[in-house]
Amino acid sequence: MPLTVLSSSLSLFLQLNKKAYGVLCSPLSLLLLLSALLFLGVIWFLKQKEEAEKPITTAAPPVKATSFGHHPSRPSKEAPRDHSHYQQPMAEDSEPTADVDSAHHWLSRARQLVPTSLDKARAATGFPGRWKAIVSKLERVPPCLSDLSSHPCFAKNALCIELLQSVADVLADAVELADRSSEKPCVGKLQMQSDLDALSAKLDLSLRDCSLLIKTGVLGDATLPPVAARSHESSAPPQSNVCELLARLQIGHAEAKHRAVEGLLELMREDEKSVLAVLSRSNMSALIQLLTATAPKLREKTATVICLLAESGSCEKLLVSEGVLPPLIRLAESGSPVGREKAVVSLQRLSMSVDTARSIVGHGGVRPLIEICQTGDSICQSAAAGTLKNLSAVPEVRQTLAEEGIVRVMIDLLDCGIVLGSKEYAAECLQNLTASNDGLRRSVILEGGLRSLLAYLDGPLPQESAVGALRNLVGSVSAEALMSLGLLPRLVHVLKDGSLGAKQAAASTICRISNSSEMKKVIGEFGCAPLLVRMLETKSNGAREVAAQAIATLISYPQNSREVRKDEKSVPSLVQLLDPSPQNTARKYAISCLLILSSGKRCKKLMISYGAVGYLKKLSEMDVAGARKLLERLQRGKLRSLFSRK
Repeated sequence: MPLTVLSSSLSLFLQLNKKAYGVLCSPLSLLLLLSALLFLGVIWFLKQKEEAEKPITTAAPPVKATSFGHHPSRPSKEAPRDHSHYQQPMAEDSEPTADVDSAHHWLSRARQLVPTSLDKARAATGFPGRWKAIVSKLERVPPCLSDLSSHPCFAKNALCIELLQSVADVLADAVELADRSSEKPCVGKLQMQSDLDALSAKLDLSLRDCSLLIKTGVLGDATLPPVAARSHESSAPPQSNVCELLARLQIGHAEAKHRAVEGLLELMREDEKSVLAVLSRSNMSALIQLLTATAPKLREKTATVICLLAESGSCEKLLVSEGVLPPLIRLAESGSPVGREKAVVSLQRLSMSVDTARSIVGHGGVRPLIEICQTGDSICQSAAAGTLKNLSAVPEVRQTLAEEGIVRVMIDLLDCGIVLGSKEYAAECLQNLTASNDGLRRSVILEGGLRSLLAYLDGPLPQESAVGALRNLVGSVSAEALMSLGLLPRLVHVLKDGSLGAKQAAASTICRISNSSEMKKVIGEFGCAPLLVRMLETKSNGAREVAAQAIATLISYPQNSREVRKDEKSVPSLVQLLDPSPQNTARKYAISCLLILSSGKRCKKLMISYGAVGYLKKLSEMDVAGARKLLERLQRGKLRSLFSRK
């Protein structure tokens, strides 16, 4: 065709300008004419060849991009693939037109790609071992597709649709990579090896996700409303959203799981109960596995979700049974600041259980916690100290804690802890450590713990834990050392301004140090007796009992006895403690005190006037020690007064 046009144009040109004929017949003109003819011929030949090579196929709808099965670290640089190139024409002609977003559409697309990918993978050259492994994985795809399609919720599940899209993409990757392996020249060996490993990993992920959808019940749990209804996600039931997010924790790549954790965290902050209501063992296991994810942000957000679950108080056993402790300990040891904080707070909450506390020690959690106490910020330090306090409450692990250097660390916290909470936990930890172990008591005293505890009590609100630790230690220190350290002024301060628990611990401490007349005299001189009498009026049975015990110990010294007699509230309060009810555990100490005080006529009259005789008769019938003796003394005095009146 180009030649015909050229000849016609040339003839017209000659007719219009015959005078130029001589010029055209020159050698230069002929050479130019031949060159033009040759150039046009080459163009015509190439165009015909291009048209002959075009395949005669029908156009297919474009593939919807999906990232379900691809790892975010290897983004594709190619244009979106058209899977219709791998479809069989006969199958396409025989099927009705399907919605490109439907599960049936993507199932058909994946099934059509399976034989092509298998044939090309078997024929691929280079790295035969890797291709053989890929072929074995491709052969497992059809049964997985059959299992998915046979599930009653198959067509309704958004996760299933995404998974089928991912499978189709992976199969297309296999075809493409097999074609590339046969090209000449072939791509570099290292690049091909890397691409084969990536393809194998994608196949593993797709097969695993298919299995999870079927075996774990996720396919049924995460069934959502139809696509049209899902366009208004805000109107979907919260429980459906939670089920889908929990399901997405188990399937897909790291980026998809990251988005699921973000959504779950947002839901927990808005409505924690909706998440707890549908949380299952498999969901919890998948969440815990994300604590070891390679992405630091994913680990942090997962640790935040775990922390909220631990603090909810309703799933501690499930967390521990699914293995949350080892990854939390590792995160506390070497995680980012946020991850470390959430991990330690979670451990503090979980360690309230004795069994869990033992497990934390068994998994090597003591050393990271001690290091955080030494170097962490205020929140981490307080949570770590609280966790160690919980661990120290378990007697069988105390020696292990001591071997890790916990005594020195707790004393340092008492001296220079960042926040008051850390100091309180440190004092309570020392109280636990010294409760029943003489070796640990000596260790605390040698490290200067007694002085640190006393200094801590100088605050405006002395804490029970510090007084309790002192009570455990005073028996291992001489009276002279205790006096020189200023123990008694601190005990008086506690009896005046401390909480009821702190006052009770102080009264117990007085009982332990009142082992000599000299010590009883000094305690009396500091004014402890009237403060102990005030404790007899409290509603706590334990506080009344220990106060009565301390008074009974002190009034064996005459000067203290006179001080108690002078107090107008002493006799009435002690008589009230003669109540024979089972809840009253202080009556034996009250009897001891009243026996000593009954030597005075005034006190004896007060006892009788406040009803001591009636109480003592009942106690005598119960054979309570000292009750009969005190009753006889009071009645003898009563008879004498009657005779004297006559």
